[in-house]
Amino acid sequence: MADVANGNSHDFASLLSSSERDYLIRNNGDHVKIDSLKGKKLGLYFSASWCGPCQRFTPILVEAYNELAPKGDFEIVFISADEDDESFKTYFSKMPWLAIPFSDSEIRNRLDELFKVQGIPCLVILDENGKASCESGVEIIREYGVEGYPFTPEKIKELKEQEESARRDQSLRSILVFRSRDYVISPDGKKVPVSELEGKTVGLYFSLSSYKSCDDFIPKLAEVYEKLKAKGEDFEVVLISLDDDEEAFQLSFRNMPWLAIPFKDKCCGKLVRYFELSTLPTLVVIGPDGKTLHSNVAEAIEEHGIQAYPFTPEKFAKLAEMEKAREAAQTLESVLVSGGQNFVIGKDGAKILVSDLVGKNILLYFSAHWCPPCRAFLPKLIKAYHEIKAKDDAFEVIFISSDGDQASFDKFFSEMPWLALPFGDERKASLNHKFKVQGIPMLVALGPTGRTITKEARMLVMVHGADAYPFTDEHLKEVEAKYEEMAKGWPEKIKHALHEEHELIPSRRTFYNCDGCGEEGNIWSFYCEECDFDLHPKCALKEGEETKDDGKEDEKDEAKPGEGWDCDGEVCYKA
Repeated sequence: MADVANGNSHDFASLLSSSERDYLIRNNGDHVKIDSLKGKKLGLYFSASWCGPCQRFTPILVEAYNELAPKGDFEIVFISADEDDESFKTYFSKMPWLAIPFSDSEIRNRLDELFKVQGIPCLVILDENGKASCESGVEIIREYGVEGYPFTPEKIKELKEQEESARRDQSLRSILVFRSRDYVISPDGKKVPVSELEGKTVGLYFSLSSYKSCDDFIPKLAEVYEKLKAKGEDFEVVLISLDDDEEAFQLSFRNMPWLAIPFKDKCCGKLVRYFELSTLPTLVVIGPDGKTLHSNVAEAIEEHGIQAYPFTPEKFAKLAEMEKAREAAQTLESVLVSGGQNFVIGKDGAKILVSDLVGKNILLYFSAHWCPPCRAFLPKLIKAYHEIKAKDDAFEVIFISSDGDQASFDKFFSEMPWLALPFGDERKASLNHKFKVQGIPMLVALGPTGRTITKEARMLVMVHGADAYPFTDEHLKEVEAKYEEMAKGWPEKIKHALHEEHELIPSRRTFYNCDGCGEEGNIWSFYCEECDFDLHPKCALKEGEETKDDGKEDEKDEAKPGEGWDCDGEVCYKA
């Protein structure tokens, strides 16, 4: 059997049948003789209902399969890793292809071992002779869809060469024209030839209507778009929607003043890959010559609006100079005062003028009660706050809430010993924008002049606590020097009774849980990388000291679906 996995040929019957079975099944219970697969290319699909990445990939594979089915020369066989027959049947009901019966665990396990399946979803492609031509079918389908057919190394090489050629000779037509479609559409459904856009600066707007960040960006882009149109600029935007639901696409697109690639056009996936999309919203700018001017100007439009046009390197260099000058002139009042809003509030609701805080080191604490990481971080920040205030009263924290209602704000703020921006204050939006708050908790450190010292103060507090204060590069270098001094005199490696398999080496570790005392540690650990085993220095260097042990025998829990597998979001791997 190993010959197949090694690239040698073998007939499908010996691969897929057993002494009691010469057929595969459909999800309606029909039997299909394995001999009927002769002359076809075959995909062996290793998957399971409990696997999140499998659940996400299966609809993609179904779409590709349905496109290839009319050819009549390709079939897929599902090899389940489910735990029970009911789960198998429910999952298989969504699949239009064949499967090895769930009851035939011997063949399923044999194929699993033969192809050395370490992670799912996994799609192994066999050619007409039973030779494994590709073991990375999942990646190919995700990247190329049916264009990758017949999924051979030669075909993938050909596609990659075509992509490289397209990059070298890029034009607006090579980007937007796909197969027989040489047009884009307007919100009222009219077809607009791509040729009408040639010679213009074109923004390719990648969007997903369910993303709030995309929803928030549309009015800003529309404002720039309308202003440029009013000035007579040769500028156009083409929406590349990543929506799966046509109604959502239509609802979103009909309120946009620009053009779009038709819903679910295969070109959308190709462009996602071509421009190496990594975030949303993204606005790729194509110059009048058809070449890429910028890979994403969404942030520049949010920050500078129409001033970012025409999105050239020279324009961005000028904007960078303006930003640098603005940062140099930043004061606490320029950050926190807006119109008549010139105060923050204390614990009793009393207004504290921003002018009274000038000259202090300030931490802006972006957080919310509903956010578990925020609640977990709060005790650490409170501890650091009291320690810093004890040695320097010219220090303050200001809570900037992302809570949804006044009651939640009040409850969370009641746990804090510092100041806050009032709930619902309009300054929050401008602060989020200014400091590019993408996630919470976030901690921004401002120096006595009001200039930004760092936007990474949360991590510094997590690692160093109050010792990170006042968060300047110069001070942090001193802190690092102390840590290096701390390790002087330690042995280069040790053997320890708690981990006799390997030696432990002093290693810099941001965070860990000590496998000796069970407490959280950071900075230094005596570490075994192979086993991911940590000992806090105080545990590692005190041989014989008692470590935590509740004395209980390990309890064996009942097996759960997916037990023995680790999922990273893309693939579930065998643990």
